[in-house]
Amino acid sequence: MIHSELCDLLGIKYPLIQGGMAWIADASLAAGVSNAGGLGIITGNAPVEWVRDQVRKAKELTDKPFGVNIMLLGETAEEVAKMVCEEGVKVVTTGAGNPGKYVEMWKSHGIKVIPVVPSVALAKRMERSGVDAVIAEGMEGGGHIGELTTMALVPQVVDAVNIPVIAAGGIGDGRGLAAALMLGSVGVQVGTRFLVAEECTVHPNYKKKVLEAKDIDTQVTGRATGHPVRVLRNRLTRKFQLLDKEGAPLEKYEELGRGALSKAAKYGDVDNGSVMAGQIAGLVKKEQTCLEIIEEIFKEAEEKIFEVQKKMIVK
Repeated sequence: MIHSELCDLLGIKYPLIQGGMAWIADASLAAGVSNAGGLGIITGNAPVEWVRDQVRKAKELTDKPFGVNIMLLGETAEEVAKMVCEEGVKVVTTGAGNPGKYVEMWKSHGIKVIPVVPSVALAKRMERSGVDAVIAEGMEGGGHIGELTTMALVPQVVDAVNIPVIAAGGIGDGRGLAAALMLGSVGVQVGTRFLVAEECTVHPNYKKKVLEAKDIDTQVTGRATGHPVRVLRNRLTRKFQLLDKEGAPLEKYEELGRGALSKAAKYGDVDNGSVMAGQIAGLVKKEQTCLEIIEEIFKEAEEKIFEVQKKMIVK
Protein backbone atom coordinates (compact mmCIF):
# COMPACT_ATOMS: atom_id res chain seq x y z
CA MET A 1 0.00 0.00 0.00
CA ILE A 2 1.22 3.52 -0.80
CA HIS A 3 1.90 5.39 2.44
CA SER A 4 3.78 8.68 2.79
CA GLU A 5 4.56 11.33 5.39
CA LEU A 6 1.38 13.13 4.28
CA CYS A 7 -0.64 10.29 5.82
CA ASP A 8 1.13 10.76 9.14
CA LEU A 9 0.87 14.56 8.98
CA LEU A 10 -2.90 14.55 8.42
CA GLY A 11 -3.93 11.27 10.01
CA ILE A 12 -5.29 9.76 6.78
CA LYS A 13 -5.00 6.35 5.12
CA TYR A 14 -4.22 7.47 1.58
CA PRO A 15 -2.00 10.46 0.63
CA LEU A 16 -4.78 12.20 -1.28
CA ILE A 17 -6.51 15.53 -0.74
CA GLN A 18 -9.78 16.45 -2.43
CA GLY A 19 -9.86 19.81 -4.20
CA GLY A 20 -11.87 22.56 -2.49
CA MET A 21 -14.15 23.33 -5.43
CA ALA A 22 -16.37 26.40 -4.97
CA TRP A 23 -20.13 25.75 -5.09
CA ILE A 24 -19.35 22.01 -5.18
CA ALA A 25 -17.20 20.85 -2.24
CA ASP A 26 -19.76 20.50 0.56
CA ALA A 27 -20.11 18.26 3.63
CA SER A 28 -21.41 15.34 1.59
CA LEU A 29 -18.37 15.19 -0.69
CA ALA A 30 -15.83 16.02 2.03
CA ALA A 31 -17.17 13.32 4.34
CA GLY A 32 -17.28 10.84 1.47
CA VAL A 33 -13.61 11.40 0.69
CA SER A 34 -12.55 11.35 4.35
CA ASN A 35 -14.50 8.16 5.07
CA ALA A 36 -12.76 6.59 2.06
CA GLY A 37 -9.34 7.34 3.54
CA GLY A 38 -8.40 10.63 1.89
CA LEU A 39 -8.72 14.18 3.19
CA GLY A 40 -12.08 15.68 2.29
CA ILE A 41 -12.29 19.44 1.84
CA ILE A 42 -15.22 21.86 2.21
CA THR A 43 -15.16 25.04 0.13
CA GLY A 44 -14.79 28.19 2.18
CA ASN A 45 -15.62 30.46 -0.73
CA ALA A 46 -19.15 31.06 0.55
CA PRO A 47 -21.02 32.92 3.31
CA VAL A 48 -19.41 32.07 6.64
CA GLU A 49 -22.57 30.63 8.21
CA TRP A 50 -23.02 28.26 5.25
CA VAL A 51 -19.46 27.06 5.68
CA ARG A 52 -19.95 26.67 9.43
CA ASP A 53 -23.09 24.61 8.79
CA GLN A 54 -21.21 22.36 6.36
CA VAL A 55 -18.39 21.85 8.85
CA ARG A 56 -20.89 20.76 11.49
CA LYS A 57 -22.67 18.46 9.04
CA ALA A 58 -19.37 16.88 8.04
CA LYS A 59 -18.63 16.13 11.70
CA GLU A 60 -21.91 14.22 11.84
CA LEU A 61 -21.05 12.28 8.67
CA THR A 62 -17.46 11.32 9.49
CA ASP A 63 -15.14 10.88 12.44
CA LYS A 64 -12.13 11.23 10.15
CA PRO A 65 -10.10 14.43 9.55
CA PHE A 66 -11.35 16.90 6.94
CA GLY A 67 -10.47 20.47 6.02
CA VAL A 68 -11.71 23.75 4.64
CA ASN A 69 -10.35 25.54 1.57
CA ILE A 70 -10.19 29.33 1.81
CA MET A 71 -9.92 31.44 -1.35
CA LEU A 72 -8.03 34.43 0.01
CA LEU A 73 -9.50 36.83 -2.56
CA GLY A 74 -13.02 35.83 -1.55
CA GLU A 75 -15.29 38.32 0.17
CA THR A 76 -15.72 36.13 3.25
CA ALA A 77 -12.11 34.92 3.58
CA GLU A 78 -11.39 36.72 6.85
CA GLU A 79 -14.61 35.56 8.49
CA VAL A 80 -14.05 31.95 7.41
CA ALA A 81 -10.40 32.14 8.55
CA LYS A 82 -11.62 32.87 12.10
CA MET A 83 -14.53 30.43 11.96
CA VAL A 84 -12.30 27.39 11.28
CA CYS A 85 -10.57 28.10 14.58
CA GLU A 86 -13.89 28.31 16.42
CA GLU A 87 -15.14 25.05 14.92
CA GLY A 88 -11.98 23.01 15.47
CA VAL A 89 -11.25 22.32 11.80
CA LYS A 90 -8.12 20.17 11.47
CA VAL A 91 -6.73 21.35 8.11
CA VAL A 92 -6.92 24.51 6.00
CA THR A 93 -5.89 24.69 2.37
CA THR A 94 -5.72 28.08 0.69
CA GLY A 95 -5.69 29.50 -2.81
CA ALA A 96 -5.58 32.80 -4.68
CA GLY A 97 -3.13 34.63 -2.47
CA ASN A 98 -0.78 34.57 0.49
CA PRO A 99 -2.26 33.29 3.80
CA GLY A 100 0.67 34.63 5.82
CA LYS A 101 -1.37 36.90 8.08
CA TYR A 102 -3.52 33.97 9.25
CA VAL A 103 -0.86 31.29 9.72
CA GLU A 104 0.03 32.13 13.33
CA MET A 105 -3.63 32.16 14.35
CA TRP A 106 -4.34 28.84 12.64
CA LYS A 107 -1.24 27.16 14.03
CA SER A 108 -2.11 28.32 17.56
CA HIS A 109 -5.38 26.37 17.17
CA GLY A 110 -3.60 23.21 16.01
CA ILE A 111 -4.64 23.60 12.37
CA LYS A 112 -2.44 22.15 9.63
CA VAL A 113 -1.93 24.83 6.94
CA ILE A 114 -1.40 23.80 3.32
CA PRO A 115 -1.51 26.57 0.68
CA VAL A 116 -1.78 25.99 -3.06
CA VAL A 117 1.18 27.53 -4.89
CA PRO A 118 1.73 28.12 -8.64
CA SER A 119 5.44 28.97 -8.41
CA VAL A 120 8.70 28.27 -6.60
CA ALA A 121 8.85 31.82 -5.26
CA LEU A 122 5.51 31.52 -3.45
CA ALA A 123 6.39 28.05 -2.17
CA LYS A 124 9.55 29.44 -0.55
CA ARG A 125 7.61 32.33 0.97
CA MET A 126 5.05 29.91 2.39
CA GLU A 127 7.75 27.74 3.91
CA ARG A 128 9.21 30.79 5.67
CA SER A 129 5.77 31.67 7.04
CA GLY A 130 5.59 28.30 8.82
CA VAL A 131 3.05 26.31 6.81
CA ASP A 132 3.04 22.51 7.09
CA ALA A 133 3.14 21.63 3.38
CA VAL A 134 2.36 23.13 -0.01
CA ILE A 135 0.23 22.00 -2.94
CA ALA A 136 2.09 22.67 -6.20
CA GLU A 137 -0.69 23.00 -8.77
CA GLY A 138 -0.06 22.98 -12.50
CA MET A 139 -2.13 24.67 -15.15
CA GLU A 140 -3.79 21.39 -16.20
CA GLY A 141 -6.16 21.70 -13.26
CA GLY A 142 -9.68 23.12 -13.36
CA GLY A 143 -10.65 26.53 -12.01
CA HIS A 144 -8.07 29.24 -11.32
CA ILE A 145 -4.66 28.30 -12.70
CA GLY A 146 -1.06 29.47 -12.97
CA GLU A 147 1.33 29.36 -15.92
CA LEU A 148 3.47 26.25 -15.29
CA THR A 149 2.52 22.64 -16.00
CA THR A 150 2.45 20.09 -13.20
CA MET A 151 5.35 18.15 -14.72
CA ALA A 152 7.55 21.27 -14.71
CA LEU A 153 6.35 22.85 -11.46
CA VAL A 154 6.32 19.98 -8.96
CA PRO A 155 10.00 18.89 -9.14
CA GLN A 156 11.17 22.49 -8.99
CA VAL A 157 9.12 23.14 -5.87
CA VAL A 158 10.31 19.84 -4.35
CA ASP A 159 13.91 20.94 -4.90
CA ALA A 160 13.28 24.42 -3.49
CA VAL A 161 11.63 23.67 -0.12
CA ASN A 162 12.13 21.31 2.82
CA ILE A 163 8.45 20.82 3.65
CA PRO A 164 6.21 18.19 2.01
CA VAL A 165 4.96 18.95 -1.50
CA ILE A 166 1.62 17.69 -2.80
CA ALA A 167 1.11 17.57 -6.57
CA ALA A 168 -2.06 18.86 -8.24
CA GLY A 169 -3.32 19.65 -11.72
CA GLY A 170 -4.23 17.00 -14.29
CA ILE A 171 -4.14 14.08 -11.84
CA GLY A 172 -7.15 11.80 -11.90
CA ASP A 173 -6.00 8.18 -12.07
CA GLY A 174 -3.31 5.84 -10.82
CA ARG A 175 -0.89 6.73 -13.59
CA GLY A 176 -1.05 10.38 -12.59
CA LEU A 177 -0.50 9.47 -8.95
CA ALA A 178 2.50 7.30 -9.80
CA ALA A 179 3.99 10.07 -11.93
CA ALA A 180 3.45 12.63 -9.16
CA LEU A 181 5.28 10.42 -6.66
CA MET A 182 8.18 10.04 -9.10
CA LEU A 183 8.40 13.84 -9.29
CA GLY A 184 9.05 13.90 -5.57
CA SER A 185 5.62 14.71 -4.19
CA VAL A 186 4.28 13.05 -1.04
CA GLY A 187 0.75 12.79 -2.41
CA VAL A 188 -1.80 14.39 -4.70
CA GLN A 189 -4.76 16.73 -4.73
CA VAL A 190 -7.61 15.60 -6.97
CA GLY A 191 -10.58 17.70 -8.02
CA THR A 192 -12.13 16.87 -11.38
CA ARG A 193 -12.40 13.11 -10.74
CA PHE A 194 -14.57 13.80 -7.70
CA LEU A 195 -17.03 15.90 -9.70
CA VAL A 196 -18.67 12.63 -10.73
CA ALA A 197 -18.53 10.98 -7.30
CA GLU A 198 -21.89 9.71 -6.10
CA GLU A 199 -21.46 11.81 -2.95
CA CYS A 200 -20.90 14.97 -5.01
CA THR A 201 -24.08 17.08 -5.02
CA VAL A 202 -23.23 19.16 -8.09
CA HIS A 203 -26.07 19.34 -10.66
CA PRO A 204 -26.44 16.18 -12.82
CA ASN A 205 -25.98 18.30 -15.98
CA TYR A 206 -22.54 19.31 -14.71
CA LYS A 207 -21.59 15.67 -14.12
CA LYS A 208 -22.86 14.72 -17.59
CA LYS A 209 -20.78 17.48 -19.17
CA VAL A 210 -17.64 16.15 -17.46
CA LEU A 211 -18.38 12.52 -18.36
CA GLU A 212 -18.83 13.44 -22.02
CA ALA A 213 -15.72 15.63 -22.22
CA LYS A 214 -12.95 14.85 -24.69
CA ASP A 215 -9.25 15.57 -24.35
CA ILE A 216 -9.45 18.99 -26.06
CA ASP A 217 -12.67 20.19 -24.45
CA THR A 218 -11.21 22.47 -21.77
CA GLN A 219 -10.34 26.08 -22.41
CA VAL A 220 -8.66 28.81 -20.38
CA THR A 221 -10.69 32.01 -20.09
CA GLY A 222 -9.87 35.41 -18.63
CA ARG A 223 -6.14 35.50 -19.29
CA ALA A 224 -6.42 39.23 -19.96
CA THR A 225 -7.76 39.78 -16.44
CA GLY A 226 -4.74 38.23 -14.75
CA HIS A 227 -6.95 35.53 -13.22
CA PRO A 228 -7.18 32.75 -15.84
CA VAL A 229 -9.71 29.97 -15.27
CA ARG A 230 -9.86 26.51 -16.92
CA VAL A 231 -13.38 25.41 -17.85
CA LEU A 232 -15.19 23.18 -20.33
CA ARG A 233 -16.07 24.86 -23.63
CA ASN A 234 -19.60 26.18 -24.07
CA ARG A 235 -21.47 29.36 -25.05
CA LEU A 236 -19.97 31.22 -22.11
CA THR A 237 -16.39 30.48 -23.18
CA ARG A 238 -17.19 31.73 -26.69
CA LYS A 239 -18.42 35.01 -25.18
CA PHE A 240 -15.19 35.30 -23.21
CA GLN A 241 -13.27 34.75 -26.44
CA LEU A 242 -15.09 37.68 -28.02
CA LEU A 243 -14.11 39.89 -25.09
CA ASP A 244 -10.48 38.84 -25.62
CA LYS A 245 -10.64 39.79 -29.29
CA GLU A 246 -12.25 43.14 -28.51
CA GLY A 247 -9.72 43.97 -25.79
CA ALA A 248 -12.65 44.58 -23.47
CA PRO A 249 -12.17 46.31 -20.09
CA LEU A 250 -12.03 44.26 -16.89
CA GLU A 251 -15.57 45.30 -15.96
CA LYS A 252 -16.96 43.40 -18.96
CA TYR A 253 -15.26 40.18 -17.84
CA GLU A 254 -16.55 40.61 -14.31
CA GLU A 255 -20.08 41.23 -15.54
CA LEU A 256 -20.02 38.14 -17.77
CA GLY A 257 -18.50 35.90 -15.09
CA ARG A 258 -20.65 37.04 -12.16
CA GLY A 259 -22.61 34.07 -10.82
CA ALA A 260 -21.50 31.85 -13.71
CA LEU A 261 -20.23 28.98 -11.57
CA SER A 262 -23.38 28.71 -9.47
CA LYS A 263 -25.43 28.86 -12.67
CA ALA A 264 -23.77 25.64 -13.82
CA ALA A 265 -23.06 23.85 -10.53
CA LYS A 266 -26.33 24.62 -8.73
CA TYR A 267 -28.87 25.18 -11.49
CA GLY A 268 -27.46 22.98 -14.25
CA ASP A 269 -27.07 25.60 -16.99
CA VAL A 270 -23.95 24.11 -18.55
CA ASP A 271 -24.35 26.18 -21.73
CA ASN A 272 -24.20 29.63 -20.14
CA GLY A 273 -22.57 28.79 -16.80
CA SER A 274 -18.95 28.19 -15.87
CA VAL A 275 -18.20 24.45 -15.90
CA MET A 276 -14.83 24.34 -14.17
CA ALA A 277 -12.90 21.13 -14.84
CA GLY A 278 -9.34 20.12 -15.53
CA GLN A 279 -7.77 18.58 -18.60
CA ILE A 280 -8.13 15.20 -16.91
CA ALA A 281 -11.88 15.39 -17.68
CA GLY A 282 -11.29 13.47 -20.90
CA LEU A 283 -10.25 10.45 -18.81
CA VAL A 284 -13.27 10.53 -16.49
CA LYS A 285 -15.85 8.11 -17.86
CA LYS A 286 -17.91 6.74 -14.96
CA GLU A 287 -19.70 7.80 -11.80
CA GLN A 288 -18.43 6.01 -8.68
CA THR A 289 -18.43 6.37 -4.93
CA CYS A 290 -15.53 8.21 -3.32
CA LEU A 291 -14.29 4.91 -1.94
CA GLU A 292 -14.32 3.30 -5.38
CA ILE A 293 -12.51 6.28 -6.91
CA ILE A 294 -9.76 6.36 -4.30
CA GLU A 295 -9.23 2.60 -4.15
CA GLU A 296 -9.08 2.43 -7.96
CA ILE A 297 -6.52 5.25 -8.15
CA PHE A 298 -4.20 3.67 -5.59
CA LYS A 299 -4.58 0.11 -6.90
CA GLU A 300 -3.72 1.28 -10.41
CA ALA A 301 -0.74 3.30 -9.15
CA GLU A 302 0.69 0.31 -7.32
CA GLU A 303 0.23 -1.88 -10.41
CA LYS A 304 1.86 0.68 -12.72
CA ILE A 305 4.84 1.19 -10.40
CA PHE A 306 5.32 -2.60 -10.22
CA GLU A 307 5.06 -2.89 -14.03
CA VAL A 308 7.72 -0.25 -14.55
CA GLN A 309 10.02 -1.96 -12.05
CA LYS A 310 9.68 -5.22 -13.99
CA LYS A 311 10.28 -3.62 -17.38
CA MET A 312 13.22 -1.40 -16.49
CA ILE A 313 16.69 -2.79 -15.99
CA VAL A 314 19.06 -0.26 -14.48
CA LYS A 315 22.72 -0.97 -15.31
